[in-house]
Amino acid sequence: MRICIFGAGAIGGFMGAELALAGADVTLIARGPHLAAMQKDGLKLIRDGNEKIAKVRAVETAAEAGPQDFVVITLKAHSVPGVVPALQPLLGPDTAIVWGVNGVPWWYFYGLESPLKDARLASVDPGNVQWDGLGPERMIGCVVYPACEVIAPGVVQHVEGDRFTLGEPSGEKTARIAALSEALVKAGLKAPVRPRIRDEIWIKLWGNLCFNPISALTHATLDVIATEPGTRAVARSMMLEAQAIGEKLGVKFGIDVDKRIAGAAGVGAHKTSMLQDLERGRPMEIDALVTAVQEMGRLVDVPTPTVDIVLALIRQRAVAAGLYHA
Repeated sequence: MRICIFGAGAIGGFMGAELALAGADVTLIARGPHLAAMQKDGLKLIRDGNEKIAKVRAVETAAEAGPQDFVVITLKAHSVPGVVPALQPLLGPDTAIVWGVNGVPWWYFYGLESPLKDARLASVDPGNVQWDGLGPERMIGCVVYPACEVIAPGVVQHVEGDRFTLGEPSGEKTARIAALSEALVKAGLKAPVRPRIRDEIWIKLWGNLCFNPISALTHATLDVIATEPGTRAVARSMMLEAQAIGEKLGVKFGIDVDKRIAGAAGVGAHKTSMLQDLERGRPMEIDALVTAVQEMGRLVDVPTPTVDIVLALIRQRAVAAGLYHA
């Protein structure tokens, strides 16, 4: 089984290192000093106070890697359309793509038993670049829970979490997803296969939808947003609008909104990824986390007044910083 991690930064590096240490045939695609360091000294993983060196195969281009059985994509959603041509050398006739990307996936409606079956989402796949260039039939959903950081070129610090929840868009437990889960479990990771992967996507999205843009607008950490009455009310309103959309699409929310907010507060003084991107001058994940929810609301005739307001504000903030192009 050949596994390629495309975009082997923090999360991809963590997964790739553990797979390699377990003996998997894994290739990491990276660039710059991070790539050079991995090629020279291997990939250092710091986890639970221990340091391990994974002797990974690290390359710069997909052409160097060749066709794979699994391609794990761990980029930010807005980065993927631009690399669709670069991914092509990795794709054989039976290659599966593991979608370890935050937010609403562009393939969300693929095969969904709904009047919206196979609908396209322009907010996350403008021009159907991914639908046509990658193919929804290749997709395996993957909800990423670990937190990691690249603390130096070739060095990944694991912070917390080891679960990568998997699911076929069809809900089936196919041979390919069973093999992938087995490989990840052998590497010491949790990789449950769920029949309703969209439910899992929504539970994670539920928090990202509101806490990310509110934090980028206010510069507050999770504990403050989730407990200060004003921002908590805004977040809660956005989450209820999203829940109405999800439920109209058949999603089952296994936790109520107040428990979800309490869970976020319990994380503590954490800066969301969107706030970190703003501070570091990196493009912000607005469309996959917020715009797509607004678009889905329009598709199912659910109003999203609070989402609309926060989306307008965060777009303007990001445009002013040169980190978003509407």
